[in-house]
Amino acid sequence: MSRLSFNKQIVGIFPAAGMATRIAPLPCSKEIFPVGFHPQGSEKSSRTKVAGQYLLEKMRLAGAEKAYVIVRQGKWDILSYFSDGRFLDMPLAYLVQDSSAGVPFTLDLAYPFIQDAIVVFGFPDILLQPDDAFVYLLDRQAETGADLVLGLFPAHQPQKVDMVELDNQDRITRIVIKPVKTDLCYTWLLAVWSRVFTQFVHEFVKTFKQKSQNEIKFPEVFLGDVINSAILNGIHFEKVIFKDGRYLDIGTPEDMAKACRWIVSDQF
Repeated sequence: MSRLSFNKQIVGIFPAAGMATRIAPLPCSKEIFPVGFHPQGSEKSSRTKVAGQYLLEKMRLAGAEKAYVIVRQGKWDILSYFSDGRFLDMPLAYLVQDSSAGVPFTLDLAYPFIQDAIVVFGFPDILLQPDDAFVYLLDRQAETGADLVLGLFPAHQPQKVDMVELDNQDRITRIVIKPVKTDLCYTWLLAVWSRVFTQFVHEFVKTFKQKSQNEIKFPEVFLGDVINSAILNGIHFEKVIFKDGRYLDIGTPEDMAKACRWIVSDQF
């Protein structure tokens, strides 16, 4: 069964509502921080390439017809830079979030627009290889009919990421969120899902809001929390492991500087 046999629309979700507190203050939103260049027009001309562009290009390469960029108040420079997505060859639409208790709330803002789509999702502040990673995830989803497919990468700083626990049959059994110490090897950085998981996220967020309606401030909720709940509720999971894959989270000044060096030297 081929991914191309699906008649479902492929839609990207680009979460950009974060505060970027680890690297504040910045002269621009982290998602449009320059980390390279790409050709424009003739071979002698080039245009600045920003962090989030790498994710959008991967979505487009995998067949995404459009992407929803979710921002918060004040991050209007993202809209100004990417505009309608014409220079990326992929239409962009923008959703504005007033506040968020975590990524699941950000994702749910797009619920009315993505209910029947196949969703491709990643983090715009994480640069990674290979470029066709989403293609592999979409192919696995098409082959298996999975509700959610995670792209796993060898983790080099487990305490900063969500680690993935696998059983002796290589099935995903749990997400361990930013463990202080762990023997687990892989983190998840990309995801593809069907309408089943879109609906699951929506119901999870709605239930959480109902339980927390008397609280002034919600505790932060991670997408890993939703995934763990989905595992317990029998959602069909699959994975693709990129054993030779590479990634770099530009969420700290040190890693942002490293990203610039890697891109300029063509090492990434």
